[in-house]
This record gives sequence, structure tokens and C-alpha cells, in this order.
Amino acid sequence: MGGEGAKQFLELAGIPIIIHAIRAFDECESIHEIVVVLPASESANFLASAARFGLRKLSRVVPGGATRSESVWRGLQSLRSATVEVVAVHDGVRPLVSADEIARTVSAAQQNDAAVLVAPVTDTIKEIKDDRIVSTLERSRLRRALTPQCFRYSLLSRAYAQADISDQSLTDESVLMERLGISVTAVEGSPRNIKITTPEDLIVAEALLRCSS
Repeated sequence: MGGEGAKQFLELAGIPIIIHAIRAFDECESIHEIVVVLPASESANFLASAARFGLRKLSRVVPGGATRSESVWRGLQSLRSATVEVVAVHDGVRPLVSADEIARTVSAAQQNDAAVLVAPVTDTIKEIKDDRIVSTLERSRLRRALTPQCFRYSLLSRAYAQADISDQSLTDESVLMERLGISVTAVEGSPRNIKITTPEDLIVAEALLRCSS
């Protein structure tokens, strides 16, 4: 984003992006505990923000790792295995996720062990080789992977215990499951559930929030 601080602390409608994301989980009846994984240097900043918003289910803040996989693994290790059934992994820069999307993905994981929230692809997708288009992919069969991605705790822990958490190609938990031959259920989500990556995304998110208020 070109700024000095972490983008999850940028404000959206006067509230940090990460707080918007956590609020949806705090309001979802399927979620009983929230663990936030952050760079260690950002923990104090986050706790100061969180204290103002009365998040009931926030249980702890865990220092993250060098990769997404290492951060998720550290979060998993902080959980009490005896009390966890399903883990929902969410990007802190997806502030527009809904409690309904979370609940439906958790429910699918309870039934099928692994589930990922997805959204339709609206553009025509081309496969490129040496700057040439070699094929057009069938759009009706394609989906964008969103979060949360939900898995039985025992399954996700076992998968991460076997994974190379320094592998940068593990861009989400579904990739890890696919490599292990585990079937992942797709749960249809909303295109509104965008990831804040660029300054333009902030403008779009502000507009979507105004439309829903």
C-alpha cells in the first residue's frame, strides 16, 4: 500500500480493517474463540485498538512467522486441542466477510472435514505461455478462493506438521490439503468479501460499506 504501517491497521469508515474482520467472527454464533496472529512489533498497536471495540471472543495475540504458513502454524499451536473442533483461518485484510459466510463454511467443515469459501470468476481467464495465449479456461468451473477456510483441527494440525512452512507456494490452506489428496468442499460466498491489497481496494470497500449501511 506504500504506507509505513501494516495495512490491516488502516482505517475503513473510521475503524481499523482488522477490527472489521474480527467483528464478523465475534458476532458469528459458530465461533467461540478468536486468536489473532500478528507481527510481534504490531501486538501493542492491535491490543490498544481492540480494547476500544469490546471484542468478546478475542482470547490471545500470537506473534506470526516469516510466511503465511508459519503464522497459521503458530496460531494452531496456541490452541487447546481438547476444546477445538473446527479452525477457521481468515485474512485480517478481508473486512467485509459476513457472519453468515463464516457460519456456512464452519458447518461445511463440520460435515466434510475441510471447506473453503469461494466466489465466482467474472472475467474470461486465459492461459499464457511465452507471452502467447494458449487456451481459454472454462469460467463456469473456476472460483476465486476467499477466506475463511475451515478445517477440523486435527486434520489441519496433521497437515501442517508434515508441511514445509517456509514454502512460499503454500498461499492458502486449501493448497496444503490438495497436495495431501484431501477433498475440500467449496462454499459459495459473496464477491463483496474482497482482500484489501491496493489503495483502490480501500475505496471499493468504503463504497460497499456505505451501500450496506
